Amino acid sequence: MTAINAPRDRYHAVWIIFFILGLGTLLPWNFFMTATMYFTSRLKDTLPNGAVGNQTANGTVAGVDSRNVLESKFNNVMTLCAMVPMLIFTCLNSFIHQRIPQKLRICGSLSVILVVFLITALLVKVDMAPLPFFTFTMIKIICINSFGAILQGSLFGLAGLLPASYTTPIMSGQGLAGTFAAFSMICALATGSELQASAFGYFITACVVILLAIVSYIALPKMDFFQHYSDTNSSKPGTDEENKMDLLSKESPGEKTPVVRLNDEEATHTICVFSIFKKIWVMALSVCFVFAITIGIFPAVTVEVKSSVAVGHVWYIYFIPVACFLLFNVMDWAGRSLTAVCMWPGKDSIWLPVLVIARVVFVPLFILCNVQPRNSLPVVFANDAWYIIFMIVFSFSNGYLASLCMCFGPKKVAQHEAETAGAIMAFFLSLGLAFGSALSFGFRAMI
Repeated sequence: MTAINAPRDRYHAVWIIFFILGLGTLLPWNFFMTATMYFTSRLKDTLPNGAVGNQTANGTVAGVDSRNVLESKFNNVMTLCAMVPMLIFTCLNSFIHQRIPQKLRICGSLSVILVVFLITALLVKVDMAPLPFFTFTMIKIICINSFGAILQGSLFGLAGLLPASYTTPIMSGQGLAGTFAAFSMICALATGSELQASAFGYFITACVVILLAIVSYIALPKMDFFQHYSDTNSSKPGTDEENKMDLLSKESPGEKTPVVRLNDEEATHTICVFSIFKKIWVMALSVCFVFAITIGIFPAVTVEVKSSVAVGHVWYIYFIPVACFLLFNVMDWAGRSLTAVCMWPGKDSIWLPVLVIARVVFVPLFILCNVQPRNSLPVVFANDAWYIIFMIVFSFSNGYLASLCMCFGPKKVAQHEAETAGAIMAFFLSLGLAFGSALSFGFRAMI
């Protein structure tokens, strides 16, 4: 709770800084994911006359799938290379946060991500063979998600020094990261430049945002408001733990929770991880299932859906950036936000796991959309309107149901067990992301 004599957050400067830092945590992955059109265009085979094959942008030439293996598997491998390191480093962060200073973890992670984006922007101007380009791109994705996981956990720990309300700008920034990335891609396409020229401006935009996050973090200790709580918490260790528990009880689900210790030797209660899991296993498995279905379909399958309009139409160019990435992120954010005013069904209701399991229906719905190329299943929902309707419900339910699970998990246990419950929920959230990335290979192979 804010002390009476605490200085004011003048001009909401600290709030804005945490918003920018929150934006920087999920922005890197969203920028890479949204730029799939650029990456796959660099993986096309070169024809003997020097032209680039597969120019129809739909993976077919005269009705035949002309994509090479790198193109066809790019989205699946990209998702796997993102989610597995995220899971691993989310777990590792619980150990390294005790051994590596906070400034080094946050500034170092942001600096590495900035370097990765600078290299990515420069490579837009460099010709590379498809295989080396594919390999190097996957290494970069592994890198940004590994350091992104460390950055995310460290940032929530930093917010624990301040009043609990200062976790809100982090979650808001993370929630808008995907929307910002999609909007940036749309603006890059709107310039009318060639795809590679648009991609250069797109990645430079990401560099500017990450650089702004670094500058913001450097300026943070100079704020009187932050200094007050930093000094107060350094003399009162218990306050930090209380703020972390407040964070876990109010956390938004689309973001990962800070990884915290599962056992605290200074705790006055004995905490058994297994006994806590028995109380929250429904919520833990539910959030795991929500993200497994979401990542299994998005973006590996959804990005392969082609518009029903003619190839030369302007909507054909903007279809995926708008109907897939922008729409998903806006509706996902709307679903998370709704839990602030409505939390139905309740934490003990059977309807919550039922609704979570019901989301499996989106697998056949999206598979039967106009995914191209396809070998076996027919196209049932060819019109773009069907795809947009499915995407709205799919993304909104992802944000809303996952948010309920993450909020209800810590509330099903005693107060002194809430921190451990939040850590367990964070692990199962990350596990769902990793499991979904593996499922994406199977879902795409079914088509």
